Amino acid sequence: MDAVHIHSEVKGDGPVVLLTHGFAASSHMFASTVQALAPDHTAIAWDMPGHGRSDAPDDASAYSTRRFLDHMLALVDGAGAEQAVVLGHSLGGYLSLELALAHPDRVRGVVLVDTGPGYRNDVARDGWNEMATDYAVNLETKGLDGLPGGAELSRGVHTSAVGLAHTARNVLTQRDSHVIDGLPTITAPTLVVVGSDDAPFVKGSHYMAGKVPQAELVVIDGCGHAPPVTHPEPFNVALRAYLEGLR
Repeated sequence: MDAVHIHSEVKGDGPVVLLTHGFAASSHMFASTVQALAPDHTAIAWDMPGHGRSDAPDDASAYSTRRFLDHMLALVDGAGAEQAVVLGHSLGGYLSLELALAHPDRVRGVVLVDTGPGYRNDVARDGWNEMATDYAVNLETKGLDGLPGGAELSRGVHTSAVGLAHTARNVLTQRDSHVIDGLPTITAPTLVVVGSDDAPFVKGSHYMAGKVPQAELVVIDGCGHAPPVTHPEPFNVALRAYLEGLR
């Protein structure tokens, strides 16, 4: 593991739940979630490199899916746990899928919040990558003023736009279809949550719930892209019910 400092907050005691935020967000988005988990779970909320209170190296090589997965495993190890429920929002959900596929023995459960499984279609993937590159260019030219909008995003939690731009170019972009192709091989019980108004992710959420063998889908009515922030009560109810099922 490299020397990049990763900020994390650990609360509660019990089975570990690792909470991974989305692109340009931070662990702040899980404040309500952590409080709901802490009575009987160990909740670990962390900031990706370049985000929040984690280091934001100038070196682009610090930003890759493999390195981010290594950070996730290190946080679980640091809690003294063999396994964790991996809960991810948006990009964090995609990384949680990557972890479940690469290290299934370390994953007790998967919670996917307004995320997608990637693309088989090259044209669709190119469109996604063009969007990610546009994010990077805006951040490089405008600094933190180039942040995209979203209920879970706050310019004030980041120290630099450099790491966000590197993340957009090197982690948010996708290169193949291995995640979507691997959905049927995920053996961990999975909860898929999506806001009814999050149009870009509704179809993908239904698709994932149909392809992962032990998956259930929860749609939160009137909700957009960030249920833990805008609709914490129904989100936490669904999450707690899922975790009770794991017992």
